[in-house]
Amino acid sequence: MPNSYFTPATFRFLRSLDRNNSREWFAAHKDNYERHVREPFLQLITDMQAPLSKISANYRADPRKNGGSLFRIYRDTRFSNNKLPYKPWQGSRFFHERRHEIQAPSFYVHIQPGDCFAGGGMWHPEPDALKHIRDFMVDNPAAWKRATQSKTFREHLTFWGESLSRSPRGFDPQHELIDDLKRKDFAVGENFDEALACSDELMPWIVATFKRAAPMVDYLCAAQELEF
Repeated sequence: MPNSYFTPATFRFLRSLDRNNSREWFAAHKDNYERHVREPFLQLITDMQAPLSKISANYRADPRKNGGSLFRIYRDTRFSNNKLPYKPWQGSRFFHERRHEIQAPSFYVHIQPGDCFAGGGMWHPEPDALKHIRDFMVDNPAAWKRATQSKTFREHLTFWGESLSRSPRGFDPQHELIDDLKRKDFAVGENFDEALACSDELMPWIVATFKRAAPMVDYLCAAQELEF
């Protein structure tokens, strides 16, 4: 039977955290964070293990409390002008088993009031990885079009991120894929609302979204010489 994970209390907590973003407030309400945000998200990650393995045997849903798929709620403020200590959202990445060796694409789920989404790809790939993607795209344009121009892909998924205003150095400005070659991010996804987030349809919806993104994730893996 499908499970539900999040509740309206999940979103009430995140909205309150956004309004009261301090260590004192969080310490006083940490039990609510554990009960309504962290524990249900860890359960979702656990339940994602089986369907994710069917999408790709090389991707992992790691439900450890620390060092796994779930992002920390604590912000790293050392190099940021924004000194608020907590993120008013919770996210998880489902990563390639070789992510520590090679920068790899991942799948992602994000829970935030007014901005829930799921998808996959590479966000801010490092220069070498970005060059590999662009070179691979020039050499394999037909496969890229199959991965990203299907009816299902276009109906559900949107590219997110930044693009160059001009053609990247060394690439033909007239290339048929020049708009994609200009991308600095190769991430796609689809938004969902709080009603879906709180329903037992969430897991099937996320799995379907990952399946739609999988051909592009597979292509990005190939560009980095990774098995999908």
